[in-house]
Amino acid sequence: MNSRERVLKTLRHKEPDRVPRDLGATESSGMTAGALWRLRTHLGLESELKVFEPYQYVAYIGEDLRRRFRIDAVNLTPEPRAWAERRHPLGFDVQLPANWLEETEPDGSTVVRRQDGTVTARRPAGGHYFDAVNPPLEQVIDAAGMARHKDTIFAFDLPAFADESHDDLRRRAESLQKRGDGVVFNLCCHILAAGQLLRGYENFMLDLMVNETLVRALLELLIEGYVRRIDRLAPVLRDSVDVVLLNDDLGTQTGAMLSPAVYRRLIKPFQRTLFAHVKRTFRAPILFHSCGGVRDFIPDLIEVGVDALNPVQISAAGMRPAALKRDFGSELTFWGGGVDTQTVLNRQTPTEVRDMVRRNVDALAPGGGFVFCQVHNIQPDVPPENVTAMFQALDDCGVY
Repeated sequence: MNSRERVLKTLRHKEPDRVPRDLGATESSGMTAGALWRLRTHLGLESELKVFEPYQYVAYIGEDLRRRFRIDAVNLTPEPRAWAERRHPLGFDVQLPANWLEETEPDGSTVVRRQDGTVTARRPAGGHYFDAVNPPLEQVIDAAGMARHKDTIFAFDLPAFADESHDDLRRRAESLQKRGDGVVFNLCCHILAAGQLLRGYENFMLDLMVNETLVRALLELLIEGYVRRIDRLAPVLRDSVDVVLLNDDLGTQTGAMLSPAVYRRLIKPFQRTLFAHVKRTFRAPILFHSCGGVRDFIPDLIEVGVDALNPVQISAAGMRPAALKRDFGSELTFWGGGVDTQTVLNRQTPTEVRDMVRRNVDALAPGGGFVFCQVHNIQPDVPPENVTAMFQALDDCGVY
């Protein structure tokens, strides 16, 4: 059984030969460049790192590491045509998209600007990640004003530096699938998070409560733009893509980010439209990423077509693995939840890491419907020994 077959079988809720593994198949299931550099150095591997998601500085893990850890799922994200070598804040070189141009400010922060000179991303001095700033639709006050920004909305979420041709993207997808990997295509689409990033977080959360007309105007244009993108990409990629990734954070550490009533009135209908179109055009399962305590939304997500959930944030409220498997395991694949990255993978001993891996595999693996992955990206504070312990434990317990 090859990796692609293994991933697809578990998505059908059948047990493959072993639990499929993900490390780096999405921008939220891999490793930050700092963590990856430490791991590769620890293992004695060359450390040329290519950062494909510069906001979080998430890098491709490398084919040598994929083979070493027997990783089954692989990332397909639109890339730049050109890369450039830059210095990472921790003191090593990385490859970044050539058009991702970082500037150091007098206060020590690092910024990236739009073409008009407006700062669009900022990393504070000493920080690891960029925050999106200066939301482009912050000053829009009504639905009519929203319509005047159609081009901005239609272009949203697809990174401006991702300028490779559709033919190049197709060739990459075909190459990955021919190797026998399970190919996860990042469609770069959000709905709730799109409103937060385009309007500003506070503005959009208030919009949901007091300006429903504006919310609907924005999201209708957003879906129109996404559908156009999908219609261009699906004919090119559908035969070479196994899973389609869609993203939207609906939860926080303590529970839902918004009330289920507001979600069902203003977000879920747009998810239903988008997800149905993805299913029709790509004819592939949907992997949905949402951090936080999203248990209250899981029945809704299943209803609108989600096949698998990532990262399964087991440290958040309501996200105990055994209960999730009991209540939703026949309908939803859990793509994550293998080990907690907030307090275990980064702070505890290799023995404690191995113990958590075994417990969570025991809870989530029976009957298929489980792709092993740590919760979200491995951060710079995670010891390399704990990463290797995680996969050593999976070698022992992850066989059906």
